[in-house]
Amino acid sequence: MKKVLFICSRNKLRSPTAEAVFAALPGIETDSAGLAEDASCPLAADQLDWADIVCVMEKRHRTLLARRFRSHLLGKKVVCLDIPDNYAFMQPELIQLLEKRALRHLR
Repeated sequence: MKKVLFICSRNKLRSPTAEAVFAALPGIETDSAGLAEDASCPLAADQLDWADIVCVMEKRHRTLLARRFRSHLLGKKVVCLDIPDNYAFMQPELIQLLEKRALRHLR
């Protein structure tokens, strides 16, 4: 079972969409979090410890993640999906983009 953590800024649109979309895949467990202080679910170190793969939505998320949680990223695959904050929760275009950019890393 692969455990995949999706991270965006506030955990309201992109990462919860990714969590929902990929949770249906066999052999995949998903979770999501945000890096902002006002995130719906602020990222916790135990989430990183749990994950095998960490998918961030933007390059700046990868930078913040490394700065705040470097020791929890050892041995983790961290992938930047390059998805801007231009989409609504479960928007079809966001789902298509997530499938195009993330699916190959999850198999």
